[in-house]
Amino acid sequence: MQVEITSQIENPLLKRKEVLFILRHEEEGRTPSRPDIKKAVAASLQTNPDLVFIRRVVTRTGTHEASGIANVYESLEQAKRIEPDHIVTRSIPPEKPKEEGKE
Repeated sequence: MQVEITSQIENPLLKRKEVLFILRHEEEGRTPSRPDIKKAVAASLQTNPDLVFIRRVVTRTGTHEASGIANVYESLEQAKRIEPDHIVTRSIPPEKPKEEGKE
């Protein structure tokens, strides 16, 4: 999976970077999951993955290429104040349920 940052705008009022990216995913064959995309964008920007919030990912029909929008915040508290609840919920990976009685 390759991430190409096409645009990066600094928004000092909201204390974030607004990033447009293109994701090429020939190896996977399908559009990667949001947590995988989040990690790839964070690695490309050399930042903490917890501060990256994927807003939108659209795969072009018949290709292994997707375009997307992400916001990268200075702090997690700022992100939770600004981002809508459904985006915050999507960005937090689901916890695996603990199985009781297994040893």
